[in-house]
Amino acid sequence: MSASQQAGAIKARKVVKMLMIKRLGLLAYALTALVCWADEGMWLVNQFPKQAVQKRYGVNVTDPFLDHIRLASVRFNNGGSGSFISGQGLLFTNHHVGRDCIQKVSTAEHDYIANGFYAASLGDEKKCPDLEINLLLKIEDVTAKVKEGEKPGADSAEVNQARKAAMARIEKECTSATGNRCDVVTLFSGGRYDLYQYKKYTDVRLVFAPEESIAAFGGDPDNFNYPRFCLDFSLFRAYENDKPVEPKEYLRWSRTGVKDGELVFVTGNPGTTGRLLTTAQLEYSRDVSYPLVHARLAAMIKALEAFGARDAESKRIAGDDLLSAQNSYKAYTGFLSGLRDPQLMGRKRDEEQTLRASVNADPEKLRKFGKVWDEVAASYQQFKESSKPYSLTTPMFSELFSIARNVLRLPEEMKKPSDQRLREYRDSALPSLEQELYSTAPIHDSLEITVLAENFRFMRDELGPDHILVK
Repeated sequence: MSASQQAGAIKARKVVKMLMIKRLGLLAYALTALVCWADEGMWLVNQFPKQAVQKRYGVNVTDPFLDHIRLASVRFNNGGSGSFISGQGLLFTNHHVGRDCIQKVSTAEHDYIANGFYAASLGDEKKCPDLEINLLLKIEDVTAKVKEGEKPGADSAEVNQARKAAMARIEKECTSATGNRCDVVTLFSGGRYDLYQYKKYTDVRLVFAPEESIAAFGGDPDNFNYPRFCLDFSLFRAYENDKPVEPKEYLRWSRTGVKDGELVFVTGNPGTTGRLLTTAQLEYSRDVSYPLVHARLAAMIKALEAFGARDAESKRIAGDDLLSAQNSYKAYTGFLSGLRDPQLMGRKRDEEQTLRASVNADPEKLRKFGKVWDEVAASYQQFKESSKPYSLTTPMFSELFSIARNVLRLPEEMKKPSDQRLREYRDSALPSLEQELYSTAPIHDSLEITVLAENFRFMRDELGPDHILVK
């Protein structure tokens, strides 16, 4: 989980260690963690364990407090977190979250990554070409609505399709009624579905960014390490109707800083968690999917470094992709390290056996859930054969490939009713897709050629020159 997912800090006094809310309900597939290690946890903002925190830490976390941090925190559509920090729409986030926009508004003559940027006035702020900011307004449990169309005895594929259709209908109705961005979020592998309503801001402008030499001091070797000695932040401003947004809630700077003994909360948009995956799923990640991604990233890093060594301009335009590849490589290195730890995997197997024993001891639970583990294991075993070619159908880091695939798929998907399309082409998702497709951000042919060539080289080496996908 990167520093980009730790955007807004809220503190409470009189407690000993750090406690973290790393989930605002801003991403699908996160799990609520009520039992955790090292005085640390991750909770949905609408399912916060108030009584447990009160009992353990003596802090009363109220609904107004939770509403405040939810309405002061935002999601960046490039995968990061941020927060409002003023009544004039000022946004605070990490430098590496803001880097996507910073690079897109840079040129060979004005390299704001290398030299930093500061807007002395509102008129000097740089508009990001395709950045979208989402503010979570409301959460509604729609589990019953999502599941109501399921037919008794239907197989898993039919159930999955029925749920996706229901999700698309719910989102479309919500967007039509409110004008907001509406996403149905899948939680607990389909055990619960929440409808999130977001206020969407698409006019976002760069206000300040430090030069990379201090924003990423120490370079790649220091990134993901702690403590870090760098100024990893950037400032943006959200606009609406060409005027700065005036948020009702925002986080205020502390003039004194955090003191020993204070309880700290962090809100944000974290990555997924694999805490409750089955042993079969973890073994599939360890033996099949993660090693392939890890190898692809290692090869791509070498290709991007070689491209950047050509000249200063090549180094500049490859910088964002290189940072992303290096960050992802480190993340997967950590994932694999844990999955290859016999002690950790042994603990996961013990936990699964304990849970299965509990299910087997209850006739009703046994009837409903007894076969789940074996069915999951069989599915992943069956998927192994096609997983590598399937993964390699999507080149890494290619803007043009992403555009081309959307241009190909969109007309075909639009012939279907919204609830029968692929999720990324449902009616409620089209405005954001349109903004992405019509982005004015520069695309560099020389970088695209390098990236696509590396993807195809890797595919050929992995599958062989005679494989149908390679041909």
